[in-house]
Parts: sequence; C-alpha cells; structure tokens
Amino acid sequence: MGATITIRRGYDLKLNGTAQPQITPLPPSDVVAVKPPDFPDVTPRLAVEPGQEVLAGQVLFTDKQRPDLRFTSPVSGEVAEIVRGEKRRILEIRLLADRETRYVAFPASSPDALSRDELIARLLESGCWAYVRQRPFNLIADSQQVPKAIFVSCFDSAPLAPDLAFVIQQEPDAFRTGLGVLKKLANGNLHVSFSAQSNGFSRHEAFVDIPTNCRHVFKGPHPAGNVGIQVHHLDPLRKGEVVWYVHPQDVIVLGRLFTAGHYRAERLVALTGNCVRQPRYFRLVGGQHLPSVLTGELTDDRCRIIEGNVLSGKTSSFNAFLSFYTQQLTAIAEGDQPEFLGWLAPGFQKLSLSRTFFSWLFPNRTYDLTTNTHGEERAFVMTGQYEKVLPMNILPVYLLKAILAKDVERMEQLGIYEVSEEDFALCEFVCTSKIDVQRIIAEGLELARREG
Repeated sequence: MGATITIRRGYDLKLNGTAQPQITPLPPSDVVAVKPPDFPDVTPRLAVEPGQEVLAGQVLFTDKQRPDLRFTSPVSGEVAEIVRGEKRRILEIRLLADRETRYVAFPASSPDALSRDELIARLLESGCWAYVRQRPFNLIADSQQVPKAIFVSCFDSAPLAPDLAFVIQQEPDAFRTGLGVLKKLANGNLHVSFSAQSNGFSRHEAFVDIPTNCRHVFKGPHPAGNVGIQVHHLDPLRKGEVVWYVHPQDVIVLGRLFTAGHYRAERLVALTGNCVRQPRYFRLVGGQHLPSVLTGELTDDRCRIIEGNVLSGKTSSFNAFLSFYTQQLTAIAEGDQPEFLGWLAPGFQKLSLSRTFFSWLFPNRTYDLTTNTHGEERAFVMTGQYEKVLPMNILPVYLLKAILAKDVERMEQLGIYEVSEEDFALCEFVCTSKIDVQRIIAEGLELARREG
C-alpha cells in the first residue's frame, strides 16, 4: 500500500439527505435521450435519422474532428426525434425505448488476451471510449496519445455523494475487469485511490490485480476525493503532459463490455437532498427521463433539481433527461423566502465557517441548506478564505485574476493545467464576495486550450 496522504485544507459540508444503501431498479423510461452537449469540444455528425430502429451499442453520432470517436445508443428502440437549438445545434437525440433491450454483440474476451491497440479499438467501436477523460481540460481522452498515468478515485468526498464502495461491491467482477483494461491502457501506471475511512476496502478482491504501490489512501476533508487533488499530490501535471481518469461506475461499464460482450449503460444514481422523501439509489440507464425517477419522491414542488452535488453540480429540471456522466441527483429547497432577523439571529441552525453563528459549537451537526447565496456579487478582495479550503500548492486568487486579465503566460505559471472547476467549488462556497469562481476557471481552461 502506498503511503497515506493527509489533506489538511478543505471542508466537509454535512447536509441532510444522504442516500441509504437501498437500490430501486427502474426500467428504461419510455423516452431516453442522448445529449451531445454533455461532451465538451465534440461536434456531432449524425449517423441516424428519425424513424430508424437502433440497438443498444449502435452508433448515433460521431465527432466531426475525430471520426473514430463514436457515441452509441444506451437502449434499443426507435429514433423518435432530433432536438435542435440555435443555428441547428443538436441538443438531444430522443429514443423510444423497447421494453426489453436488444444489444449489438461484441466479442467477450479477457483484456489480458488483447493488445493495447485492440482494447482501444473495441472501446471506440462500442462507444465506451467516451468514459475515458483527460486532464487538463476535462475532455474525452485522445486515443492517439499515451498518458503519463490513469487515475481512478474509489471515493467521493463531495456533499451527499454516492458511497462508491457500496457501488463497486454490486459488480466486483466487472469492476476488476475494467481495471484490467485501464491497467493495460496506462502501461502499468494506474493509480487507484481510497479513503482512510473506507475500513480496508482497498483489500477487496476487486483490486487483487493492482500492485500495492499503486493503491493510495487519502485522509482529510473534501476535496480529498477529487481526481484533480489526487493528481496534484501523486503526479503533478506540467504543460504538455496528460493524465486520464475514469469514474468507478464507468470502470464497471468498461468491464461489462469485455465480460458480457455488449454495451450496457446502466449505473447506480444516488437520489439525495433535504427535499427527497426517501434518499436511496436507483439503477438507471443513461439518458433516463427524470420524471420516472422523481415522481412521488419529492417533499416540495419548490425545490431545485441538481445533476451532481450542491457544490459543482448543474441545475436541471423535473422534465430533463439524465446526463451522460451524472452519478447523483440532488434536490434541495429554493432559498426564495424572507428570513426573520437574518444574520442578527443567533443562528444555531445556520452553517458558518467563520464562527459568525453559534453553530460552530456543534461540529457534527447536519444542515438543511437552501439555494440562497445570502448576498450579491461584490468587489473581489483578498481574504485568505480560498487558501483554507484548496489543498493545492497554487495561489488561487492570483490565478483567478490572471484569468480575468486573459494573461495566458501568467495562468500557466500559476498552475492552470492542474485545476478544474470542481476543485474550486469550495472556494466559491466560502467566498465573501460571491464570485462565480467555477465559471472563471472554466473560461480560463478554455482560453488556455485555445492558446496552448
């Protein structure tokens, strides 16, 4: 086992509404949608048309810049509609799903019996390559490159995040096979990370093929579970270097491709938050229509639906479709009601990182937070707040100001290639000035990608 890495800066946001270890399987909804905007820097070229019959694993569209990058159907059925936006941009490919899924057949084989090039070809052909992403820039990995390493984080420290140990234990054989695929893609440089609170999960049979020096334990608060934080502490990125990363649930999907011989895009999605009657896990197919999940599950019609966690997730809606990479749905109360006395009250039920309220006397208390930001954007001042919650050896405020100034050379010197929006989510949460930090980081990464 690799050395335990202790993260001292950060914060665990304790909220009510954690998913209980119960799984409710749901069949595919009547309508399922694949959304090309889920894939940054991909320009779709359609391979189907309305009325066409498709199988699960059949190509729906490819990328114009990389024709070998295929995106396939998560279900079998009929192409119902191509939804377009401004300038005919493709927003959704909607499918009428069959009651029983029919699959495109791929050869079932052990990853050990295939070469690295053969593994890549199989992943591209099936559409599973979209699960392999790269840092910097959080794009789908370039299959022509060889990364310096591949990272898999087997724990998520974000608020109300799914218990990935519980998820992996549902399909350990597929997960082990998926790790075998990544190990060969990484030429042996595969890093698998665990939480110090996982009670020996790293010794589970699913990890038997991973050398002990490639297993790493992280101890400390969020964002210890973020891949970006782990890369920073294990193998920092420099300009021109690339690492790949895969979410554990996506590792399972890769494993199914080689063990079962078909692309089965099911995953466990945690329904969480203080507006959920019974927080638990749902077994869903990618692109599921959310009303099939949310109907009867919410305690209040006036709540915000978030795909992801409350820090870095994206606002969704009741009638939306599940996005490609979503592992968690969160429903929290809208903070649009007036508050009696506001900050003048003692605040025993209010979260405070600065001891403004007496709630700091109860460090283990969980909270029912709302979407209220308690203020508008103000002047960007240096308070030292960001440094307390960002466990990276960078200067966050200087980096943000370099991005605002569009000074690419300075951005590179300050570590733009090492960061991602989610790494700065806590900075945004604690910001007194209410700065939209994650948006600035996203703009900086896009600028560095264009200019680099």
